[in-house]
Amino acid sequence: MSEEGIWGYGQNAGHQEGLDLIGYKVEATDGGIGKIDKHSEEVGASYLVVDTGVWIFGKHVLLPAGTIERIDTAEKKVYVNRSKDQIKDAPEFVEAEHKGEPSYLEQFARYYNQPHM
Repeated sequence: MSEEGIWGYGQNAGHQEGLDLIGYKVEATDGGIGKIDKHSEEVGASYLVVDTGVWIFGKHVLLPAGTIERIDTAEKKVYVNRSKDQIKDAPEFVEAEHKGEPSYLEQFARYYNQPHM
């Protein structure tokens, strides 16, 4: 997947522009990982910020929109194509750093563009 492609919602993900995903549960390939705390629909930089709660001690992780397999609006769940461990091992999202650095998302692109199972 290209760096650009990872930041866009997949054709079959079920994303609808303007849909508020905050509060939706996030399901990894092997179970639930937390709830969406924030999301961006910016073209070429769409992502979710997930609050993992007690699962990994309250860490906030960023998931590029390209990791979303599908959005279930009836269940208020977002299914992603990464395992809990892959998400747990991702760089932590720190909003203050994100706001101050235009290239901040590059570390996430490098991490999520690695081959996954």
